[in-house]
Amino acid sequence: MHSSGAPFWLKAAAIGGLMFMHIPILLIFVYAFTTEDRSYQWPPPGLTLDWFAVTWNRSDVWAALGLSLRVAAISTVIALILGTLCAAAVSRTKFFGRETISLLVILPIALPGIITGISLRSAFNLADIPFSFWTIVLGHATFCVVVVYNNAVARFRRTSGSLVEASMDLGANSFQTFRYVILPNISTALLAGGMLAFALSFDEVIVTTFTAGQQQTLPIWMLEELVRPRQRPVTNVVAMVVVLVTFLPILGAYYLTRGTDTVAGQGK
Repeated sequence: MHSSGAPFWLKAAAIGGLMFMHIPILLIFVYAFTTEDRSYQWPPPGLTLDWFAVTWNRSDVWAALGLSLRVAAISTVIALILGTLCAAAVSRTKFFGRETISLLVILPIALPGIITGISLRSAFNLADIPFSFWTIVLGHATFCVVVVYNNAVARFRRTSGSLVEASMDLGANSFQTFRYVILPNISTALLAGGMLAFALSFDEVIVTTFTAGQQQTLPIWMLEELVRPRQRPVTNVVAMVVVLVTFLPILGAYYLTRGTDTVAGQGK
């Protein structure tokens, strides 16, 4: 009689892979509490909470955090609108070049970030658009749209078309059908896509480097602090905040979308 459990070597490999990925992150958390501000010695000579107070009083940290939050929020809103519209068009209608359009929509997230960044910078220069808050938003929206699109198109394809037809047959107009039939079926997918888009935008650094000009989002601030360090533990405290802010939306998106392999609207 065969056991249904995974073999020991496979479990060990999985645990080893998880440790390889997450132990460096845990080290960042530890060094956020160290009393030493010049080096990364192990074990830390002592632990303290003083660096959290120092970080709290750094105006440059607050400015970078505020910029990152504003960029992520607006990029997410743009992605929700454009991603949902693209998903509805691709999944609900048949037209020449539909698969090509679908490929073009997801291409920005498949390309290396440096390619996207260089392309956007070149486009802004050719159009004589000065680098500003909105150039960062446009850069982030290019890949945030993909995340929302992927979630929305999958849910659209699992939503029965007969629900829309029945709504229209009963006298509902397009807006009522969207509000009372389509939106309840795709709402969790949109929320999950929005959470992932926010997390991706908040910790994006490569595309931001090419589109920010002299502005500093939180990841750009961290990068410059690592190049010219003043107080290393402050950088670790900020890194810990970035990890937490990124992790929570991803965790929420996971719980929203798990177990959704059935057709939306049937038994949900």
